[in-house]
Amino acid sequence: MKMAKQKARNVARKQGGLITMPFIFANEVCEKLAVVGFSTNMLSYLTTQMHLPLTKAANTLTNFGGTAAMTPLIGAFVADSFAGRFWTITVASVIYQIGMISLTISAVLPNFRPPPCNINNNQICKQANSSQLAILYVSLLLTALGSGGIRPCVVSFGADQFDENDPKQKTTTWKFFNWYYFCMGASILVANTVIVYIQDNIGWGWGLGIPTVAMFFSIIAFIVGYPLYRKMDPSGSPFTRLMQVCVAAVRKRKAGVVRDEMVLYENDYLDAGISIGGKLVHTKSLKFLDKAAIVTQSDNPKSPNLWNLATVHRVEELKSLIRMGPIWASGILLITASAQQNTFSLQQAKSMDRNLTPKFQIPAASMSVFTQISMLSGIIFYDRVFVPVARRLTGLERGVSFLTRMAIGFAISVLATFAAGFVEIRRKDAAAAHGLLDQPHQIIPISVFWLMPQYCLHGLAEAFMSIGHLEFLYDQAPESMRSTATALFWLAISAGSYTSTFLVTLVHKFSAADQGRSQGGSRVVGRPPYPVR
Repeated sequence: MKMAKQKARNVARKQGGLITMPFIFANEVCEKLAVVGFSTNMLSYLTTQMHLPLTKAANTLTNFGGTAAMTPLIGAFVADSFAGRFWTITVASVIYQIGMISLTISAVLPNFRPPPCNINNNQICKQANSSQLAILYVSLLLTALGSGGIRPCVVSFGADQFDENDPKQKTTTWKFFNWYYFCMGASILVANTVIVYIQDNIGWGWGLGIPTVAMFFSIIAFIVGYPLYRKMDPSGSPFTRLMQVCVAAVRKRKAGVVRDEMVLYENDYLDAGISIGGKLVHTKSLKFLDKAAIVTQSDNPKSPNLWNLATVHRVEELKSLIRMGPIWASGILLITASAQQNTFSLQQAKSMDRNLTPKFQIPAASMSVFTQISMLSGIIFYDRVFVPVARRLTGLERGVSFLTRMAIGFAISVLATFAAGFVEIRRKDAAAAHGLLDQPHQIIPISVFWLMPQYCLHGLAEAFMSIGHLEFLYDQAPESMRSTATALFWLAISAGSYTSTFLVTLVHKFSAADQGRSQGGSRVVGRPPYPVR
């Protein structure tokens, strides 16, 4: 028996670690190449290839974005409840692959899209019929479902490869989040430049086919790495456990507050599957929830009804999530600010002088490249310069705490917003000086590079705030709910984007009457229907 346990420990030591990273990152990079490469240019595809009216195309984007924003919660539930992270990623990648193949086929085969037409010759374009739209919608649904299984699990699965109880690997765990975000940012940069260029200048068949082929090889690589991975067993539905604690606490709401925590219910056998790294200790906050762990005469501690009696560990799981709530919500504010890049900043760029040379003009959407470059540079700076210096000052191995890193990101985001406001004042003054306030389609003689500071500052803010936010959620979440915690990160991105929509709508509603169709007013547009991350 002892030899068997020793053999199992030896096998566990050989699994995980840095050797697994190429297999895991390959999957994430290819997923981002595909989803960002297509979603960035999706409006163009729907209007120029499928010939949809702008309103219908925008609604399609909104529906796709809403679905894609919610599916990470489904993926996290499946992974934490019964499938495990490896198999969730594998199956989700296959579903994603099928969706990409369907999109590529619809872009290549003439029968799956309307016949081409020339808008410049006033030719009437035939819209996609119901069958062609059905193929498109099913393909988008498959990619949304696949992405929902990949996004929340890749981060958690990658971090699982490092043993936090091993001093040698503890430092590597928090560095992993920097590497993950760096790879994600690099793939987004390539998608926004190379893939979009191929789609616009070579063809949609190649523009969708290349990410599809890359995704196929990434799935193969991910599966090949199977013997090397540390795989955590699923521990049952976390949502069910949380609901059981709430119901038990409500049912025992008339019970007195327990002063001696030693009388609260504990069951090591019951919690064994959800407390591999150690049980959560009792905390004195949110005492109302402690009532769920009070043993009454109607309870059977040996075989408890979990809707009436919860263990201290399960109560503390719920408390942990509640305490994470305010910090989770703070991430929404950063996304609300950065989402303006795709709305106001993009519209600013369209109205400014974008000529690098007399024959070359920078596409307005390409200004986001400066954000990605700034973010990637910021991650390298943080890992190689900031952390070593901060470590000497704070004595912390990671340099600064999660919250300090997030606070720095917030401060930089405030500067970015100030910079954006300053440039907007300069832009409108230039428009007024040249008599262009009532000519919204004219280019204002002010260089688009005035926008560089705000784009770069937003990228730097993301390198601090977003990664710190992701680290915090993973670190503070109970070990059995880490996929769910990662899904909350993506949910914050979605919520921030929709908050941006609300603010844009308010600004437009209360300022449109004063601004009319002026240069400053008419150029304020709504955000894209979903965040690209």
